[in-house]
Amino acid sequence: MNPSRLCMGTLTLSPLQKNVPAEKAAQLMAYAFASGITFFDTAELYSNYSFFKELWKLGVPRGDVTVSTKCYAYSRETAHRSLEKALKEMNTDYIDVFLLHEQESIHTLRGHAEAIDTFWEYKEQCVIGSLGISTHYVAGVRAACTDERLQVIHPIINVDGIGIVDGSAEEMVQAMQEAKELGKFIFAMKALGGGHLLKRYREALAFILGLSFVDAIAVGMATEEEIDANVHAIMEERLPPHAVEKDRGIFIEPYCIGCGACVARCQQKALSIKDGKAVVDSSRCVLCSYCVSACKDFYIKVL
Repeated sequence: MNPSRLCMGTLTLSPLQKNVPAEKAAQLMAYAFASGITFFDTAELYSNYSFFKELWKLGVPRGDVTVSTKCYAYSRETAHRSLEKALKEMNTDYIDVFLLHEQESIHTLRGHAEAIDTFWEYKEQCVIGSLGISTHYVAGVRAACTDERLQVIHPIINVDGIGIVDGSAEEMVQAMQEAKELGKFIFAMKALGGGHLLKRYREALAFILGLSFVDAIAVGMATEEEIDANVHAIMEERLPPHAVEKDRGIFIEPYCIGCGACVARCQQKALSIKDGKAVVDSSRCVLCSYCVSACKDFYIKVL
């Protein structure tokens, strides 16, 4: 696996956030590819596999692209279903990187053991390139180190440790270094802290670029201007003084019924119920959009 160091995260374009039409999203991804980005990240949760199907239609060679996706499979049946969904909806014969989404510790890995076994069988058949996990936990990184089959770790890391549930940035860096020493591919997320570090863009990127053991950095991008800026900053290490300006956050409809599903879903404890409605603590929110998927009435949006 030899993807570009900059990975284009597609959550921003997905129905959970900007809800960009597949054809338009694919055009932006094709622009990213022409700019040197060959690594793209998605997830079953994002409901945007169609972006990739449209990307191939634009003439971007499948063999020149590394696709990483994530799912919550825990059994043989759910693993098979998640893989088949990805293959069919992306119109591809293989997935380069398949991750178990939001793993917290050795205990959650044990709960997904049957899925790992199943995905490993698919890897042996060359339907999956590499297995791994995504995590917001230091304990999740350390858990992945106990299974040699999990070769890719996708942890949250940024200069302030924003979004790390069980430790500091220093503790996460140490765990990541230990994982790298075991030969893991380290694929960092939330280098800009879900937007909290945009005003410290140069400092935030200098920090992540200074972690020489990080193999790739995922950044959500929604415009050509953002792609250009991040290509210059991350792939060419020409850091600009500031980020492309954008103002994003969680919007909760006034007719929210306060059911609490979003509160239970939020790992960052950024949501709570007050006066019968969900409210967000923006200082804790990392714009992961998991709360959006938890709201069955679609009262929460990332704008």
